[in-house]
Amino acid sequence: MTKAERFVIDSNVLISAALRASGPPAGLLEALHRSTAVLLFSHETQAELVSRLMKNKFDRYVSVPMRQRFLAQLDAVSEYVPIVNRPMGCRDPEDDIFLETAVNGNADCLITGDKDLLAMHPFQGIPILLPAQGLMLFFSG
Repeated sequence: MTKAERFVIDSNVLISAALRASGPPAGLLEALHRSTAVLLFSHETQAELVSRLMKNKFDRYVSVPMRQRFLAQLDAVSEYVPIVNRPMGCRDPEDDIFLETAVNGNADCLITGDKDLLAMHPFQGIPILLPAQGLMLFFSG
């Protein structure tokens, strides 16, 4: 990376990274932590992540303290971006918060596995990539 890239990473990718220490989502977060990159959140995207990651169904995979530590580690490399919940045109209106966060935060990329978000690629000049694509494009030597 030549500059501090700015990323929006959707909740499903972050949850995958929290639950599995291997694979593209975990590799992407590991590379992000070793770099000067910034993870962009809005209060809405962060609230969605916390509410989903802390569900009891994940207790058998990762303890609550481990998930809390994961969230704290994300917070350490994050910048918060204000959004107003403007409709952005995604097929799934609940995904608009990720698009608006990316636009308002001047993101270099939105990382997702969500088909509705991937269908928007590129969105207002912002690439929307799978975790493996983001890892290769921004963090490969």
